[in-house]
Amino acid sequence: MQDLPEKEVKKILETLNDEEIEVFDGEVNRKNYRWEGIARPSQLSPINKFWHIWLILTGRGWGKSRTASEWIRAQVEGGYKDRIHLIGPTAADVRDTMVEGESGILAVSPPWNMPKYEPTKRRLSWPNGAIATTFSAEQPDRLRGPQCGLIWADEVAAWQYPEETWDMAMFGFRKGTPKGVVTTTPRPIKLIKDLMTTKGVVVTKGSSYENRANLADVFFDTIISRYEGTRLGQQEIHAEILEDTPGALWTLENISQHRCSYEDFKGIEMVKMAVAIDPAVSAKITSNETGIIAGGIDKNGEGYILADKSGIYSPIAWATAAIKTFAALKGDRIVAEVNNGGDLVESNLRTVSPRIPYQKVHASRGKRTRAEPISSLYEQGLVHHVGVFPELEDQMTTWSAVDGSDSPDRVDALVWLLTWLMLNMKLKKATSRQG
Repeated sequence: MQDLPEKEVKKILETLNDEEIEVFDGEVNRKNYRWEGIARPSQLSPINKFWHIWLILTGRGWGKSRTASEWIRAQVEGGYKDRIHLIGPTAADVRDTMVEGESGILAVSPPWNMPKYEPTKRRLSWPNGAIATTFSAEQPDRLRGPQCGLIWADEVAAWQYPEETWDMAMFGFRKGTPKGVVTTTPRPIKLIKDLMTTKGVVVTKGSSYENRANLADVFFDTIISRYEGTRLGQQEIHAEILEDTPGALWTLENISQHRCSYEDFKGIEMVKMAVAIDPAVSAKITSNETGIIAGGIDKNGEGYILADKSGIYSPIAWATAAIKTFAALKGDRIVAEVNNGGDLVESNLRTVSPRIPYQKVHASRGKRTRAEPISSLYEQGLVHHVGVFPELEDQMTTWSAVDGSDSPDRVDALVWLLTWLMLNMKLKKATSRQG
């Protein structure tokens, strides 16, 4: 009846009583929740019954979250009544994307099978008894002990402790015939590479273009037009796993090896904190980003990257973002490169905060020459990223310094920050000792 012309439907409705109309309306309503009727073939669960992990490795905007949410829903509606684990990069990511997001579990669940969400208990409960518990990849040990038969692991490439979190999840992945879905934009981390070659893992790959009909034009204006044709675009749009770029000054392996957790950072005594800015000269959609990177140095002379607030801003907007970051960190100095903006950089900052402690720096050497000493600090294990900064780290590991290309804005800001915090401080100490 749902496929009949509207006039025919009206005629039939006129012959129905109230109870029959209620049944009819229910069927129409259910049709709106039939994922198999609107999903692309690649978004439907693998047919092969022998798989235990479905790895969805796709570009931004492909529909990963909706696919995984619908998969979880389908398992419950198909009779699954046991434990489910939902794991994301942070607790906020799990809540905002996997549970409450516009393509999250609550959004795709029909009224007749809506789970009860209890944020304080980190739990969703379905009418049939199935229970999903949320976990943050920042705390792998939380997964020690609990068992489950279903897992949704989101954005594993952005997990702070990918291998440790995955191992803890797998130890409890033993109820019944366990199955899991992993959704992520690819990065060349060990966990993703291992999953792609593991028996029982089905891999689905896809580009952002596959979901073009459901994406806003502004997304394609800001993401696709900006990265299409670039090496980073191969990863973010076409879901290709990029290996280390020949000539790159940083490797993801080195950055990950010396990464610091938020919990460990709480016990570290910092002696200097700063925010560095590499300003863009315009604020159009196609403009370069303004790099805004914040960090500090501890009493042992080791550096810590604490925030990446880079983006496309108007001059006042980037000044405001930098000053808010500075205030949150209780910083000692804002450092900004002035080759492009000149005195306008200081003017923008002081318009927002007249007494902000500010130091301008000039680029008197080439970008690679400036970046090499900072790369050396990373190689020595003297710089730690507190958490994961995917955009910054992607720029660091994909910038080919040998081909003469300009360094990305986030990298420039990083170099200015660590130069001021670590290299200049060492130079001052050496000079004072000589005197």
